[in-house]
Amino acid sequence: MRILIVTAGSRGDVAPYTGLGLRLLTAGHEVAVAAHPPFAGLIGGCGLDHRPLPGDPRELIRTRARAASWEETRAALAAFLDRLADGVVAAADGADLVLTAFGPAALSRAAGEAYGIPVIGTYLAPACATREFPLAGAPGGDDLGPDGNLAAGRRLLADAGALQAGAVAGLRTRLGLPTATSQPTGADIRPVFHGFSPLVVPRPADWPPQVEVAGYWWPARPRDWRPPAELVDFLRAGPPPVFIGFGSMAPGEGERLGELVTAAVARAGVRAVVQAGWAGLSAAGDDVLTVDDLPHDWLFPRTAAVVHHAGAGTTAAGLRAGVPAVPVPAMADQPFWAARLHRLGVAPRPLPLDALTAESLGAAITTCLTEPALRRRAAELAHEIAAEDGAATVVAHVGAVREG
Repeated sequence: MRILIVTAGSRGDVAPYTGLGLRLLTAGHEVAVAAHPPFAGLIGGCGLDHRPLPGDPRELIRTRARAASWEETRAALAAFLDRLADGVVAAADGADLVLTAFGPAALSRAAGEAYGIPVIGTYLAPACATREFPLAGAPGGDDLGPDGNLAAGRRLLADAGALQAGAVAGLRTRLGLPTATSQPTGADIRPVFHGFSPLVVPRPADWPPQVEVAGYWWPARPRDWRPPAELVDFLRAGPPPVFIGFGSMAPGEGERLGELVTAAVARAGVRAVVQAGWAGLSAAGDDVLTVDDLPHDWLFPRTAAVVHHAGAGTTAAGLRAGVPAVPVPAMADQPFWAARLHRLGVAPRPLPLDALTAESLGAAITTCLTEPALRRRAAELAHEIAAEDGAATVVAHVGAVREG
């Protein structure tokens, strides 16, 4: 089958689909990944075709940070989604099957309807309301009680649908499709496979049929990637360092965060590998090395602990490596995953990025390195997760679609 995987956002929204795509490729399918242009090298380096999606998610994050009002943010998002919609349709032309991330799911669904091809939801965070917990990004706390959890989840999905309603309606009109009878969201697609471990988020008992928790889809490592010699030398020169990186968060705040991280590392008395990310983070010191993007599956097992923004992909990589974490969430699904890490016993209490200080970060790093229970639990959970094969579930379903 000619399979298109559609995803939009930052590196963490793309990397897991390279692993899923590579498994589908190995199973004999033709696989392309539709993502923003900055990820063409990542996708192509894993042996997959790239379909460019218009728009710059980094600029969208900057615009949201600079916006003087919600109306200004909404206008920027609407323009981004309108361009994205046409890109999704162009990418889907000629495909036999679409697998879609949650963000562009309503757009992918419209494209699938126009071309008469099935669309499968492949989501990295819970995307169906449940009584068991509030969905990632829902306001109000970690647990609002069964009725409150369900209501918060439904409200979050409704709000997400409302934000995309104009782009979806415009796309359906351009494609000659009838007006949708209800506000479409990714939660309406069936089947849906969630790409996280049931050990981390067990499948809620009240989820409807065909909404499954498959297990993690591990990012593929680019075929020609080699660790930088400078990094290899740094790792050999002393005890395992702490990894510190905030992914796509805080663009433009690299200098401020760099000073904070430098002070925190000094307070904790540790060596550190600092990933620049979209913030342009850079820390100073003889025991600190700044690096660009590189495969977390290679680096994290060589560290003593990982400090990160608790995005879905980075959270998964830390769990896979079996090292304790310091979650520093900023937005969207990050507080959800940060709370999960703490509840699982592999991390101290989360430190929200907007309240982060050198003192709090230094203390949390020290806790990670001096509390044996955190490392023991992280190792146990990594061992259990290693026995899972989340991609196999999706590959098997795709095979059934082909045969059917």
